[in-house]
Amino acid sequence: MAIYSQSWQETPPLECRGGALTIGNFDGVHLGHVALLHETRRQAQRLGGPAVALTFDPHPLQLLRPETFQPTLTTTQDRVELLQANGAAHVVVLRVSHGLLGLTAREFYHEVIQSRFAAHALVEGPSFGFGRNREGTLDLLRELSEAAGTGFTVVPPVLHEGKPISSSRVRRMIVEGHVRDAARMLARPYRLHGVVGVGQRRGNTLGFPTANLEQIETILPRDGVYAVRVLHQKHAWPGAANVGPNPTFAEHARKVEVHLLDFKGDLYGQPLAIDFVERLRDTRPFAGRDELVEQLHKDIAQTREVVAL
Repeated sequence: MAIYSQSWQETPPLECRGGALTIGNFDGVHLGHVALLHETRRQAQRLGGPAVALTFDPHPLQLLRPETFQPTLTTTQDRVELLQANGAAHVVVLRVSHGLLGLTAREFYHEVIQSRFAAHALVEGPSFGFGRNREGTLDLLRELSEAAGTGFTVVPPVLHEGKPISSSRVRRMIVEGHVRDAARMLARPYRLHGVVGVGQRRGNTLGFPTANLEQIETILPRDGVYAVRVLHQKHAWPGAANVGPNPTFAEHARKVEVHLLDFKGDLYGQPLAIDFVERLRDTRPFAGRDELVEQLHKDIAQTREVVAL
């Protein structure tokens, strides 16, 4: 299993050619994407070739319409690891350029799918579009595949509560703070990555030291207090995380702070990952230090009940 990064003009390694191919941004790698990967692997086994996932970095919107781009659900590293964990033998990340985005649908098919990857089978979902301005439809993809003698399979959407799972739906759940619903569509908790920076150190004075997470690339959940699982150097701790400002102390900057239960040590400058398990309450101001500390004790007790390790 391998991960490759290349431009669209490059031919991928031999082990990525002549098999089954699925293409997409795969943001979040949710259950709908997992279904594509499983079918791609099934087709690859039938052909006796590799199961390959082709994805893109950066997201095309960052070049096409940067003013409308919103943070993604997963970092590129997480995305490729999840693609492999769910069935892709190899993941190829195409570096997005204006040249790639300027290819027509037919050019993309002939230059990338047919010439570079020599795909014998294609697997896509019902909303797939390709080529310049996503002009390529499933009907065109089927027509081109038939002409090239390439197998083509459309995998139906995976439903959650009667509606198709999509990256935009998962994103909406997270923005609204519904992290349990998001986890059901992702088949795992939503995860943030960051590096611990130097905060106000106010938590220390309250008896609840917190790690202030910085350099976060992906989308933040709605402001509030969450029960989380914190991962650092292959170890995990339950934690209580606050997303948003600290109104009790008249701090208005939106940030992510997490108190690791039963942890002792220095995390400054260290990378952390946070899995959001459940939203506990809204962020709100308290009358003073004692009222805040009392609520923090309640948050931690509730976190211990919710987060099983």
